[in-house]
Amino acid sequence: MPGTPDRAACDRTMIPLRLSFTGARILRPGGIAGGRIGVEDGCLSLAPLPELALPGCTILPGIVALHGDGLERHLAPRRGLVSDLGQGLRTLDAELAASGITTAVLAQFWSWEGGMRGPAFARALATALAAERPHLITDLRLQLRLETHLTDQFEEVAAFVEETGIGYVVLNDHLPHEALLAGRRPPRLTGQALKSGRSPEAHLALIRTLAARAPEVPERLAALTARLGARGVRFGSHDDRDAAARAACRALGADIAEFPETMAAVRAAKAAGEPVILGAPNVVRGASHAGKMSAREAVAAGLCDALVSDYHYPSLLAAMTALDPDPAAQWRLISAGPAAVMSWQDRGRLEEGLRADLTILGPSGRVEATIAAGRMGFARGTVAHALAARIMG
Repeated sequence: MPGTPDRAACDRTMIPLRLSFTGARILRPGGIAGGRIGVEDGCLSLAPLPELALPGCTILPGIVALHGDGLERHLAPRRGLVSDLGQGLRTLDAELAASGITTAVLAQFWSWEGGMRGPAFARALATALAAERPHLITDLRLQLRLETHLTDQFEEVAAFVEETGIGYVVLNDHLPHEALLAGRRPPRLTGQALKSGRSPEAHLALIRTLAARAPEVPERLAALTARLGARGVRFGSHDDRDAAARAACRALGADIAEFPETMAAVRAAKAAGEPVILGAPNVVRGASHAGKMSAREAVAAGLCDALVSDYHYPSLLAAMTALDPDPAAQWRLISAGPAAVMSWQDRGRLEEGLRADLTILGPSGRVEATIAAGRMGFARGTVAHALAARIMG
């Protein structure tokens, strides 16, 4: 069932830790406190366990990265050069762990753009992820970013989502409508065509055909979201321009607002009780690179439910320090917040019995350890030295 924790997927080949961490600051649901926190059988525990002292460190719930497309550079180091997908996923897993991320939702397109954003690649990635999952530290899941005008492929999309257990689908419309209506040549047409393997003329003909389907899109999308929504799949919309756009997507069953472009769209989502997801790179930069709304403004107004990595995984931790000198002050935006959006009750908080997903910051505020489902995915600095000292006796 989408959104349900897959405990079988946590049965990794790596040996789980059996330790109690002491001497660190710990972010519990009630706030920062001292004390101890244990890891046993992949879960958080209060039972007596062998202790490891981590003075000067801060222990936080593992980061939940709810939307990231930074995977593309691992899977294709250069345009058109797609590497072995299994190796790419293993490399991605290592970067995620080094960034403090314990759960990552990989944003994969099902798009007319073709190449790495086409249906064939989505299928290949799903197959590779299923094969690699038992050997990965972080919990990797797929999000499908569906281009809304591919109405002739909706049956195929529904079957793919059902077969792979994808729990989160985002509705995208990247067609250059304004240019087409004005009779202009769409921007970046030649580059898109080359990436898709089409000639510019064939690519232009395709997007004109897709744009002409606009009248049938709402009804076909409503049927798709109803079918998959009945199976527990969550739907979001991407880049809502205003309150009207948010309302239109809401009517289709997309009740998550991803990267709304204006404060009007943000406020419309919150007024309807819908979660708002914004990009951590926007927070780090202090503004949108595309000239859209400032994520910092929405966070300051209490209108953001989750920050996501978008195209740069390390930006999640960087956003925390950009918002507050003490990262723990806003940590909910990258742990409890995104977990709540997906109704994942087993992560995002440090409570006994939940998954042992931990991000440990050293005295400098950098990630010094990442533990996912009780297994060590990354260690350096203070934590690595403490573990080595314990092993050496």
